[in-house]
Amino acid sequence: MKASFDPKFALFRAKDAENFEESGLMSVGEMSETVIEGSTRLAQEGYEAGHQLKLLFAMPGMSLTHVWFKSGFPLPRHSHDADCLYYIIAGNLRIGTEELGAGDGFYVGSDVPYAYTPGDQGVELLEFRSSNAFDIKLLANNPAFWERAADTVRAKKDVWPDEAMPGK
Repeated sequence: MKASFDPKFALFRAKDAENFEESGLMSVGEMSETVIEGSTRLAQEGYEAGHQLKLLFAMPGMSLTHVWFKSGFPLPRHSHDADCLYYIIAGNLRIGTEELGAGDGFYVGSDVPYAYTPGDQGVELLEFRSSNAFDIKLLANNPAFWERAADTVRAKKDVWPDEAMPGK
């Protein structure tokens, strides 16, 4: 998102959002061999088809990302070095023992490990971060997680391209 703005007032438009991965806002922390091997395998299986992330807004000390994780997307346990507030627009997810849906949300403090699983229709949400530069530390050090995740990607990779955002 290349927008000029006054730090006290700014507008942004969804049509101008850039691909989050190309924004340069998030850096990847050190990864174990297990994480490197697992994430490489997921990429080879077609992991990218299961999500869409768009940077809507960024300024020093704040960013906003629109996220759509498709059904069953295997999000690994991870953390960030910035606080994050999530708001669910549509669909649902499971985090721990809780099922959350449209209008619900959750807060994750800096460096707190977490993961969640999108529901059958996927989940569309907004991520409000307390920074415009942060990291991701992939913490799923269990080979069994990566095997299950690869199985999920193989099962979903032909379905994901035809999925529509929940509620659309």
